[in-house]
Amino acid sequence: MLQIIYQDEHLVVINKPHGLLVHRSPIAADAEEFAVQMLRDQIGQKVFPVHRIDRKTSGILVFGLSGEIARLIQEQLEDHATNKTYLAIVRGYFPESLELDYPLTNDTGKVQEALTHFKCLKHTEVDVPFGKHATSRYSLIEAYPKTGRMHQIRKHLKHLRHPIIGDRPHGCNKQNRLFKAQWNMTTMMLHAQKLNLSHPITNEPLHLEAPLFSTFKEMIGTLKLD
Repeated sequence: MLQIIYQDEHLVVINKPHGLLVHRSPIAADAEEFAVQMLRDQIGQKVFPVHRIDRKTSGILVFGLSGEIARLIQEQLEDHATNKTYLAIVRGYFPESLELDYPLTNDTGKVQEALTHFKCLKHTEVDVPFGKHATSRYSLIEAYPKTGRMHQIRKHLKHLRHPIIGDRPHGCNKQNRLFKAQWNMTTMMLHAQKLNLSHPITNEPLHLEAPLFSTFKEMIGTLKLD
């Protein structure tokens, strides 16, 4: 059962688990479950995805209960009339705050402007050797994407040399191997936590928030980032 965090007669919002595709994709032929079909079967009616988040990312996913509702919310997203907050665990000590305006190239070779704001919530240093270092350093951060490019947060953090733990292929393979060996953890530590938008019919503000899943919460505790 998918966790529904908001529902009315016009839209429904779920907390998507890590590893679940939004819909069928030829680049993920191994997948047998998809959020669109699971939610349709769960609530007994057709749903229309408003946006996508990566398969490896968990968190807020919005669906319209009609094509028109989905279109109205998509227009808000395209007009940057919404505010998104992502939570991530990254390698190293992240700066207190940072704005990155760094263009990205999409899968068709087109270069697109991309802007992300970042804020560090907490640093940690754990007694786990890594490479030539006697300890390992990590940060819990918030990311606020101001544009909606594919893998934007993941690529921006790679560019900043603070890759997301568990990210493949934009992360650090050595760190990912360390987390698998040390904690048997292979989940990407990126969660779409908050979304503020206007209701497409009533125009009332909607403040949506998706709770963290157990693996993310456990890693926050293990790394003493709470």
